[in-house]
Amino acid sequence: MQKTDLILLKYGEIALKGLNRPKFEQKLIDNINSTLAPLGKFSVKKAQSTIYVEALDENIDMTETIERLKKVFGIVNICPAARCVKGMDSIKETAAKCVLGMDYDGKSFKVETKREDKRFPLKSPEISREVGGAVLRAVSKAGGNIRVDVHDPDILVQVEIRDDAYIVADVIRGAGGMPVGSGGRAALLLSGGIDSPVAGWMIAKRGVKLDAVYFHSPPYTSERAKDKVVDLAKILSPYTRGMRLYVVPFTDIQLDIIDNCPKNFLTIIMRRIMMRIAEKIAVSNGDLGLVTGESIGQVASQTMEALYCTNSVVNMPVYRPCIGMDKEEITSISKKIGAYETSIQPYEDCCTIFVPKHPKTKPRLNDIIEAEKCLTDIEGMIQKAIDESEIINIK
Repeated sequence: MQKTDLILLKYGEIALKGLNRPKFEQKLIDNINSTLAPLGKFSVKKAQSTIYVEALDENIDMTETIERLKKVFGIVNICPAARCVKGMDSIKETAAKCVLGMDYDGKSFKVETKREDKRFPLKSPEISREVGGAVLRAVSKAGGNIRVDVHDPDILVQVEIRDDAYIVADVIRGAGGMPVGSGGRAALLLSGGIDSPVAGWMIAKRGVKLDAVYFHSPPYTSERAKDKVVDLAKILSPYTRGMRLYVVPFTDIQLDIIDNCPKNFLTIIMRRIMMRIAEKIAVSNGDLGLVTGESIGQVASQTMEALYCTNSVVNMPVYRPCIGMDKEEITSISKKIGAYETSIQPYEDCCTIFVPKHPKTKPRLNDIIEAEKCLTDIEGMIQKAIDESEIINIK
């Protein structure tokens, strides 16, 4: 790994925000500061569309710093950089050391230069040529082998001439997206499955701050099922900048549905009441929408007809980022964000323990509304469930 004096962070969409751009940049800087605060003191400042992160404590682990930055939405590229004075001898020596500190043997490289300081005597192509020659000589002297490839290099050495000179030989992909907190708030219906954590991650990537709602049905769902959801919330938390997890007791409502409603309507009525509870919690927190992991046709409750019936029971928007994805695509993201192994633990949630043998796949809204009239004081039960909810702050 190359020597790291500081880290240069590059962002993408934020640069297109016009007059609102400073607000997005400041939100990103705030998120970076809070993410890195447990590691020690850092200087985080912005200049020329780049955020400079510099450790102020000698004992700070820069590898852990980079791992944390990978989970900050809004960062497109993470560039560990070596800093040197703005002179060609120093730049060439530093660039050569950076490459020698990497796994370079048998690989190709290219040098690119960005000369922000136009007073520097050499132009960008000239700087790149001289630095490239210095790298070749240093590798040859070390007994190694490296070649130039200006089209598809294995190693891209970037020289930036700013207040000082910065050498970057390793570019790490960031999470992209927009800074969390820049896009409003929403409530995520978080189950113990694969889909809903992915949906939450995708919405957070667009800058949305999340609360989460989980429906727990003891003794039919175990404490391990609840612990599993808490673990999923913790996995999401570095991306979402923390969240409040509402654990809603759902047993009494679920049993009332089973006792009084047609069996083939159980799942859709259950989903409708979950949405009503989640909406009330969302409104109390100032959230502007609900988020679910539903995908068209994946199960009986996710047909177009079923989703229509589910949507009709709430007034706020319902966001379904997985709606057009197949299970393989969703699973791929789940693995990428580190949620998959937790999601597949065999602890069932309340959505799966009372699934009817023959669920209605094309329910009609009027039939569902008529069936719900058989429920016992459903408004009172909904309010009781909200009042008795456990709130867990995930940091």
